[in-house]
Amino acid sequence: MEENGKIVPDEVKGWNWGAFMFSYIWGIANKTYLPLLVLIPFFNIVWVFIVGFKGNGWAWQKGDYKDVETFKAVQSTWNRAGIVQFILTIAIFVLYFAMFASVLNSLLSFRN
Repeated sequence: MEENGKIVPDEVKGWNWGAFMFSYIWGIANKTYLPLLVLIPFFNIVWVFIVGFKGNGWAWQKGDYKDVETFKAVQSTWNRAGIVQFILTIAIFVLYFAMFASVLNSLLSFRN
């Protein structure tokens, strides 16, 4: 794939958890501004997945990386942070729904 005259190597392509979880922050940090579209309500539900999938290519094209290893080293930090954030988000949702179910159960059993 070539955009802006810069070919994206196959080693760079792939899912980026940092781009997925921190879309607009990741976009600004990587000088690619298409991720800012996640700020549009409802559209963002689909766009975060596109950013996660296409983000590495956009970052490669906009960045001044001397080689693929340097790029991967920078993006691996974003990937680790994104995975941690994803796991924390899922855990918070599970805890929230468990607490909600518990409160609802208490309220319903209190009535009887």
